[in-house]
Amino acid sequence: MSGAHPLLSLKDIKVTFGGVRALKGVSFEVNPGEVHCLAGENGCGKSTLIKVITGVYKPEEGAEFLFDGKPIAAMTPTLAQSLGIQVIWQDLALFGEMSVAENIGFQLAVNGKYGLIDKRAIDAAAEKALARLGVNLDIHQPLKDLPIAQRQIVAIARALVGEARLVFMDEPTASLTQSETDYLIEIVRNLSASGVAVVFVSHRLAEVLEISDRMTVLRDGSLVGVYPVEGMTQSRVTELMTGRNFDNAVIATDHDDAPVVLSVRNLTRHGEFSDVSFDLKRGETLGITGLLGAGRTELALTLFGMRAAHSGEILLEGKAVSFGSNRDAIRAGIAYLSEDRLSLGLNQPQSIADNLVMASLDRILSGGLISPSRKAKVVSRWISELGVKIGTPDDPIRTLSGGNQQRVAIAKWLAISPKILILDAPTVGVDVGARAGIFEIVRKLAAEGLSIIVISDEAPEVYFNTDRVIHMAEGRFQAVYDPRQISLTELESAVYA
Repeated sequence: MSGAHPLLSLKDIKVTFGGVRALKGVSFEVNPGEVHCLAGENGCGKSTLIKVITGVYKPEEGAEFLFDGKPIAAMTPTLAQSLGIQVIWQDLALFGEMSVAENIGFQLAVNGKYGLIDKRAIDAAAEKALARLGVNLDIHQPLKDLPIAQRQIVAIARALVGEARLVFMDEPTASLTQSETDYLIEIVRNLSASGVAVVFVSHRLAEVLEISDRMTVLRDGSLVGVYPVEGMTQSRVTELMTGRNFDNAVIATDHDDAPVVLSVRNLTRHGEFSDVSFDLKRGETLGITGLLGAGRTELALTLFGMRAAHSGEILLEGKAVSFGSNRDAIRAGIAYLSEDRLSLGLNQPQSIADNLVMASLDRILSGGLISPSRKAKVVSRWISELGVKIGTPDDPIRTLSGGNQQRVAIAKWLAISPKILILDAPTVGVDVGARAGIFEIVRKLAAEGLSIIVISDEAPEVYFNTDRVIHMAEGRFQAVYDPRQISLTELESAVYA
């Protein structure tokens, strides 16, 4: 892995957008066959650096760029591909209606002679790439029929068809279960052993420490340093990324004397969850954890009126309720923050202000029309209370970092003054510093009397940030834990067994 020279070497990379310096003289190196972590909070410059490496952005004068020991005068996307530099972005950029083979051999189709497509060549390339990964997939199956973990494999196989020598993986495990993550990590190790260098970008620090050889840490567009992973801890990585020290501590408190806000009794939806019962008290934060597919989101959508239960009952402040739609649930005081912030939680082209008032339009009407003054008051209040960092409220929501978008998504629901807030995977795609900020908001809201359900497949997240933890598996509640009476290791052993 050390070799005679790095596979990729960059020095003094500077990039400026609109007078704002996105990269401030950054250097970066990757060795052949190395698994290297590129770490930093959202907005630190990771994506900008990757786009410089792939020729999408041109750095300022004075930058040095070497690949395989040879200087590159001007990197372009075409040149990057020809050198074997591939990027697997978080959204995978695959085509759902096309087959597995067509997705893997897409570049062969694009480059076909005389505009003709050689299906045999595409099938052969797909089979060869999957065999190299040790994966057996039906190459003629439509991609849309595959689960996310197998789509991730298809994206990696497509990179191998391009004779990859350096592969960037952007948040590759964000939507995977623990077993799927373990499988992906094994594939990354196999790629490394075959000489392919992999740069791993992930907010899941435990995975970073497990898979990487070295890590490069960026903060605010500057290089903090390059470190061996051996001996590194999550808390140390967090400190390097943020410049702050976050002390994890159990925050669980008793709510024995608080009134019950929500009661669920023997709730069942066939094929998704069965015989679910629990109480949620005022000011309590209840964690629900388990592997993907456990039925957690399906339960949340039923509580929010998006799906009908087949049996059982829901009681709100002691009164039985039946929701025909999410509008009924909202009117009853239940708010739901979707795990899919980008496509379900927010409207990316619309402004920050419009997104924030989306669920509370009836509160800002005057004479049947939206009152600009009422709207501005609501937006100003929640941006201030949740500490959202913005330019102006009229900026598109997509201009914000993941953490700030999530704060707006939470604010959207707080604007309806809910009794119960359901947060489904609230920190997916959110960096470690922003995660801490989100849970500071959760603790503040709970202290003010809001009842909160936090759903997460990351056991540490609910262990350190909720009052009780319910383990859900195969559609059923398995056990209830008090974080003060169980260790994190014990909880993880139960959840990930």
